[in-house]
Amino acid sequence: MKYNNPVISGFHPDPSVCRVGDDYYLVTSSFDYFPGVPIFHSKDLVNWTQLGHVLTRENQLPLKRPFPMPLSFGIFAPTIRYNEGRFYVITTNLSLRGKNFYVWAEQPEGPWSDPIYIEGWGGIDPSLHFDQDGKVYLTGNAGGNGEEDGIYQAELEIATGRLLSERRLIWRGTGGSHPEAPHLYHMDGWYYLLIAEGGTEYGHMVTIARSRHPYGPYESNSSNPILSNRSTGKGIQATGHADLVQAADGSWWAVFLGVRPITHSKRHHLGRETNLSAVSWTENGWPIIGEAGQAEIENDAGTLPLGVPELWEPKDDFNSDTLSPVWNFYRNPQPGSWSLTEKPGWLTLNGQSSNLDDGESPAFVGRRQQHFNCEVSSLLEFIPVDDGDEAGLTVYMNENYHYEIARTCKQGQSVVIFRRRIGSLWKVEAEVPYSESTVVFHISATEQHYKFSYATSSGEVIEIGTGETGMLATEVAGGYTGIFIAMYATGNGKDARTSARFDYFEYCPGEEKEPMDFAAMIIASLKNK
Repeated sequence: MKYNNPVISGFHPDPSVCRVGDDYYLVTSSFDYFPGVPIFHSKDLVNWTQLGHVLTRENQLPLKRPFPMPLSFGIFAPTIRYNEGRFYVITTNLSLRGKNFYVWAEQPEGPWSDPIYIEGWGGIDPSLHFDQDGKVYLTGNAGGNGEEDGIYQAELEIATGRLLSERRLIWRGTGGSHPEAPHLYHMDGWYYLLIAEGGTEYGHMVTIARSRHPYGPYESNSSNPILSNRSTGKGIQATGHADLVQAADGSWWAVFLGVRPITHSKRHHLGRETNLSAVSWTENGWPIIGEAGQAEIENDAGTLPLGVPELWEPKDDFNSDTLSPVWNFYRNPQPGSWSLTEKPGWLTLNGQSSNLDDGESPAFVGRRQQHFNCEVSSLLEFIPVDDGDEAGLTVYMNENYHYEIARTCKQGQSVVIFRRRIGSLWKVEAEVPYSESTVVFHISATEQHYKFSYATSSGEVIEIGTGETGMLATEVAGGYTGIFIAMYATGNGKDARTSARFDYFEYCPGEEKEPMDFAAMIIASLKNK
């Protein structure tokens, strides 16, 4: 049987995986988004279900900006491990000036503990190894302050977070830039040290070394890198940041990040995604990931017991009193900025003074774009009364790069607008008077473009603008995330006097569904109101 990469699409980078019996658990980076560190479950390594998030409380994940920061701070590169009845997730919060910490839980769904901070440990990409003799090793990359690039290690007291040994450089890598993302494994008398090199761009790669002792000296594999798609035309690029796992049947697999560039381009906008490849072993005891060290879109599942993929749920009617795990806020949400109970069956957003441009936390509830081709729509009930009051949908890479279709008030008149922001340049491309109490916004995405439309209560559909996907790509916008499509509200410098209420949010993957008849869908949804 075959499966296709990515196995978790959209912005899900830096995957780490562990197996407990016949179950697999996986976590990824979340950067500036809250809750943090999405956690997934699988029975076959291919089909994954999101259980929730590891960091769900603000005391676990403060994302406020204590000082001016570049894009994509917050949570970098978590590692998940299981030992003696507990799950552990260790990571770095760059919004806390790079503090490394870990949390634990007895069930992957949580609740997860308060953070245990590791004093005296710098750098990012921390990883834990629970050795057979009971010792716990903490491994990470260089922490600045004049440290030489490379991989560092110390022994850790897992109950307290106290370092039990000095921090030691154990491997410099093979000479590629940014040696990082280490994972330590103990097998057949060898300690294998798996790392990433080359930076998380198109030169990314996975390399490995081994030693008879946890602190080395480490012997580099002469066949490094063991995974890299650099200088190829393959559909997955920038492959790296891997983690190994042995399946219940004894076979070996690797999860790793990669990107799918826009066709005939070196730009990507969906973010770094989670991929899976088989691992083979040489006669000399070295692993090779994928087909001779390269990752493919289509793969043989081998002995994996492939199950049935979880059905895609396109529509959220907000009929629950909690948000689905697919939803995120941009940084920690402000108190009172959102509610599922103010008007049951609707998501209410109360616009705050912060907006999409200022790098703070606007009233924002969004989900990852996971497919090149998709259709998104949402019914908004909102009549702005003050100039600057605004609510709508945004295609959001970061505060400097985003597109909106929204309702706002300008010089006392209610209007629908389409706006684009590209770096320091922004423009309201279209502005149409609109006085009805409800409006349905629609975004149609292809690999190359976003098309923005709105519909009146009669079902009339008006296209209002388009934007290129490539202008929101990481190679243009910077940072380490991917596109979110979000509902938002703002007072643009003040609190909005009118609440914005969203009746539903529908996301239909174009790769999996015929293009929707948007006008017919709108008429049907409005008749039910």
